[in-house]
Amino acid sequence: MPSSENNSLYASAQKNLLVFGSSFLPDVIVKTSGLYLYTASGKKIMDWTSGQMSCLIGHGHPAVVKTITEHAANLDHLYSGMLSPPVIQLAERLANVLPDGLDKAMFLSTGGESNECAIKLAKMYTGKFEIVGLGASWHGSTSGARGAQYHAGRKGYGPIVRPGMHMLPSPDSYRSIFRNKDGSYDWETELDYGWSLIDKASAGSLAAVIMEPILSSGGMIVIPPGYMAAMKEHCRKRDMLLIVDEAQTGLGRCGDLFAIQYEGVVPDILTLSKTLGNGLPLSAVITSNEIAKVTEERNFMFYTTHANDPLPAAVGLTVLDTVIQEGLAQQAKTIGPQLHAGLHRLMERYGCIGDVRGRGLMAGVEIVSDRETKAAAIEFGKNLSARIMELGLSAIISARTTFSGCIRIAPPLTITNDELSEGLAIFEEALRTTQGSMPLY
Repeated sequence: MPSSENNSLYASAQKNLLVFGSSFLPDVIVKTSGLYLYTASGKKIMDWTSGQMSCLIGHGHPAVVKTITEHAANLDHLYSGMLSPPVIQLAERLANVLPDGLDKAMFLSTGGESNECAIKLAKMYTGKFEIVGLGASWHGSTSGARGAQYHAGRKGYGPIVRPGMHMLPSPDSYRSIFRNKDGSYDWETELDYGWSLIDKASAGSLAAVIMEPILSSGGMIVIPPGYMAAMKEHCRKRDMLLIVDEAQTGLGRCGDLFAIQYEGVVPDILTLSKTLGNGLPLSAVITSNEIAKVTEERNFMFYTTHANDPLPAAVGLTVLDTVIQEGLAQQAKTIGPQLHAGLHRLMERYGCIGDVRGRGLMAGVEIVSDRETKAAAIEFGKNLSARIMELGLSAIISARTTFSGCIRIAPPLTITNDELSEGLAIFEEALRTTQGSMPLY
């Protein structure tokens, strides 16, 4: 299509679509396939964000297309209380690949919905109401999930609907002021200090902590080794539950099928979304037999129109089987270091990169104006991200001033070595041709 077609579509969008968080990108996408996006003006763009960090096995994967086609024709949507084979099979498959203690599942549509459900489960099981989140967290836009997140989305709506929401400092090794004498990050003291404040603020009704293994929206902040185990111990001491949100890390993204396996911690409740549906609206809440039994006896209710729908559950089963059968978690573990090595080479070459972090095929590139002060370079980061897109690579900066600016990278696990090299070359060309990148040699 000519550029005029793109301009016409974009003008219509500007006229008729509600802005819901950030401005729309100027390129209108008319087709997706594998690792690529195609625009109305004829551009081909490599997708290094997997859509909204969701298309884990690429756009239009043949197995997913086949599943959708078959179930759209034969088994699409049912009354929420009705059972279907895909729902039963997906619950069984998840229970089989997850550690003991994560035994029973239910399926919903979005990550926010699954976290809302998890919070309600925790409240009913414990009989308490206070929820603790991390400072750079993102758990969704429903009232309970939003109340437990602090990265963005709290201002302008009046009081948070649910009382008893508390915040711990994010375990940000790059920016935290908590340091050992040798300058290394002292997360233990930071975490203990955070809990000392929560204990003072608490009404004596602490129910649960909700946390991500990698705080993606908050800037790809990777929790330190031992942090999740320490968090679970803090929960145990206070008779709280631990909820882990694996919206983006689940199903192999970081080199393990689930990030909790890397940490060696079994949470009381696990939520999945994004990657489970490969871009379709599907999420899961998985918990223990004990919690399931007690909450059922207390008449726990979380009815929604699309609870346990067969079509998305069938897609989730296909995605899980594909990841396992094709060894895609191992693929992320193998090719991920090449991604991080390439990004570190760019950091050695350009002073605007203050930090590179992540694990597996999940990476963050923090953009700064000064490495010594770590001052954020938001406007330059926006320009760089736009230039990257112009050159044919989607790697969008999260330009929220709540944490500075970080380019988040999470390509499909099906990416090849050649595609990885091509994307890194585009990234380097964007740095070379964007004023303010601060070349070091």
